[in-house]
Amino acid sequence: MPPISTDVRDEPHPPAAPRRSPGPATRAGRVRWGLRVRASRRLNPGDRDILWLYLSTRIGIWVTAYCARWLFPSDPATQDPGALLAPFQHWDWDHFQHIADQGYFPGQAGPWQSDWDNREAFFPGFPLVLRAVHLLVPDWGLAGLTISFVSGAVAVLALARITRHHLPDAEAGRRAVLFFLVSPCAVFLAVGYTEALFLALALPAWIAAQRHHWPLAMALTAAATAVRVSGLFLAAALAVHFLLTLRSTRNLRPLPWLALPALPLALFSWYLRAHTGDWMAWKHAQERGWFRSFHTPWEAWSNTWSNAFGHAQSTGYAFMFQAELVTMVVGVALLVVLARKRRWPETVYVALSLCALGTSFWYVSIPRAALLWWPLWIALAAWSLRSPRFKTLYLCTVAPLTTVFALSFLTGRWTG
Repeated sequence: MPPISTDVRDEPHPPAAPRRSPGPATRAGRVRWGLRVRASRRLNPGDRDILWLYLSTRIGIWVTAYCARWLFPSDPATQDPGALLAPFQHWDWDHFQHIADQGYFPGQAGPWQSDWDNREAFFPGFPLVLRAVHLLVPDWGLAGLTISFVSGAVAVLALARITRHHLPDAEAGRRAVLFFLVSPCAVFLAVGYTEALFLALALPAWIAAQRHHWPLAMALTAAATAVRVSGLFLAAALAVHFLLTLRSTRNLRPLPWLALPALPLALFSWYLRAHTGDWMAWKHAQERGWFRSFHTPWEAWSNTWSNAFGHAQSTGYAFMFQAELVTMVVGVALLVVLARKRRWPETVYVALSLCALGTSFWYVSIPRAALLWWPLWIALAAWSLRSPRFKTLYLCTVAPLTTVFALSFLTGRWTG
């Protein structure tokens, strides 16, 4: 009897199967599997939950817009609901579309001095992106909605990441995004306005700064400044963050990058100066159209209070002025909380925003600006984790206001 071999090399091997080239189905399966693997590396289950929450709230706003067309038809006499996208095309959207389509001074027109056309007041970032997207999406209104839809998705993912950095609870990011997406002015994240695009640049800039990627952080901040002047507030906050990190890093090489966010404003001011002779034409247009001339904080509060509880009640706009007052109080409370926690970069960001909004003739657009105060949504998420009943109270209180604000804008009854 021959000895039993323990070496696998001595064992007989079955004949090798003939090699076959993968068929189309196999190749397609590998491609799909590869895409899923790459996607999974970028999006964890928490991110997918965030995107599902984001999509669900977008569906809610689109349904509200569709119903608004029938509840408040464009021609009440014939009950004509108007164009499908008409509810999204009000107020500032007209300015953005005109700038993207015609420029600031079409045919060497301007400078504009009317109360209804103050397009110099709007920074060029959003109109430039709108014009670029319009090359792919022929309808202007749909192009604006596309920008906000994509930008909003980026913003909520970034907000969740920032929240998870501050709060260890796995639910914290989802809570912050939920409170953000159902906040009273959340409709402006879904229409052709600047809030979603600004946050899609500002929040990743904040994340990059937290990781000390200063060139990327300041480049994103510069892009955010081209969209809204609030980018300068973000730049100041990041400068404070940079100074605070110097104690540990001792690295001054990124210092020149801190000046980059001022470049878009300088270029825009130079452009307006060439056409109007006024370096501050954008600021003067805001004063002319929205009474954003400087007043002391107590004068601004007094004037807003008079409109909230005085003669403006007969015009239907009193509720909007009341919302301005409430949001200002919320902003001041947030500022106090941030200062007590010694979160100085966020404190600077919110303080500059409140100073800019709280020193005009009256308060304008503060509820909309609150969307940009991401420390607020993080603070609310932290509060809800400590007090389980707060989430229910917030949703039950805010949801009706969110619907009212959405209908106000979608039917052209918004002010501010």
